[in-house]
Amino acid sequence: MKLSQTDSVFDLVIIGGGAAGFMAGIACAENNPGLRIGIFERSSNVLSKVRVSGGGRCNVTHSCFDPETLTRSYPRGGRELRGPFHVWQPANTVDWFQSRGVRLKTEADGRMFPVTDSSQTIIDCLIGEAKSKRIRIQTGREVVQVDSNGFGFEVLLSNGEKLTAERMLVASGGLKKGPILNLIRESGHSIEPLAPSLFTFSIKDDLLKGLQGTSVEHCEASIPGTRLVQSGPMLVTHLGLSGPVILKLSAWGARWIQDQSYRFSCDVNWTGTWTQAETRDRLKQERTCSSRKRISGTPLFDLSKRLWPRLTERSGIPDDLPWSRMSSTHLESLFTHLTRTQFQVTGKSMNKEEFVTCGGVRLKEINFKTMESRKVPGLHFAGEVLDIDAVTGGFNFQAAWTTGVIAGRAVAECLQSCRSPT
Repeated sequence: MKLSQTDSVFDLVIIGGGAAGFMAGIACAENNPGLRIGIFERSSNVLSKVRVSGGGRCNVTHSCFDPETLTRSYPRGGRELRGPFHVWQPANTVDWFQSRGVRLKTEADGRMFPVTDSSQTIIDCLIGEAKSKRIRIQTGREVVQVDSNGFGFEVLLSNGEKLTAERMLVASGGLKKGPILNLIRESGHSIEPLAPSLFTFSIKDDLLKGLQGTSVEHCEASIPGTRLVQSGPMLVTHLGLSGPVILKLSAWGARWIQDQSYRFSCDVNWTGTWTQAETRDRLKQERTCSSRKRISGTPLFDLSKRLWPRLTERSGIPDDLPWSRMSSTHLESLFTHLTRTQFQVTGKSMNKEEFVTCGGVRLKEINFKTMESRKVPGLHFAGEVLDIDAVTGGFNFQAAWTTGVIAGRAVAECLQSCRSPT
């Protein structure tokens, strides 16, 4: 549908129909009813990442309600988000959705989902709110050129349509090569290096062969030679290693890992919360208490019956060797492989449900009280387009909701004060 001359004039044009863009538009309309707001999405569908998040359930946010603690889940942007989280944090997000009839539930790991276990519930809520406030939603519309004329913005779309707007918000998601990246650079903004975040490790190792689907509840993964170390559940896949511990490690090490061309060593401590002293003592105790049992048939440290024999085999322990005949050499070898199995990572496999980009607009160039550019008046940013990213668990969406609300409110307040009679 081609826009008419009247329809081409906006108070706020939002580039990007994702979580941040929708929340910004709704917040703006709520705080200044009657504004002409348009959301322009280059793809054929809005809120696509919301749809696939959490396996199609949508991990809306995380049940961490202390702003200071919340910031620790952000490898990049945590310091800058401290103030914004005191304005809008997960508790506000929960209240916002529940006041609109969308109840959320908290799972054991703190992740929060709609009780329907369907991302469509969140999508319907956001689209319904936007439409009720007369926000225009246009799909298949890519912004290819933006000019700032001192009074606002002139926008050219990929289909040749031209728009004018007093204010503009860029909420286009993770940056990649294309018109939006070029436009941001042309506006004078710096872009921090872009790198994938939240990915699994591709590993070819006989120890893992045939173990896909095996999980370890408490595990520690680290990258030798760096300070990168994380703990949590791990999952063996047909490609290598995944699970929260690996995704967190990939998030904190995103740029370093990219610099290594995704080829590096990764150490795994399968005992998780056990100290080294406790682990060694436990093995010595088992040598006495289970003397007649086969070592390979006696899983310890909550490891599965599939994984444990692989570790004993890797340690050079014969399959039929009983604990009573375990030598000191066998014990030390098993201890070493339990606490430090080293794998060679040969690549990454994107976790499509949680795909996030590290890097984006340099944070020093943004006023986090309004999400407005310090370089171009009237230009705002929200969401993943900024150099902000988090570990898995609902934290990335929370950053989108927070920055979107702050940007939308700031635009509404500015337009109201600018037009109020003196």
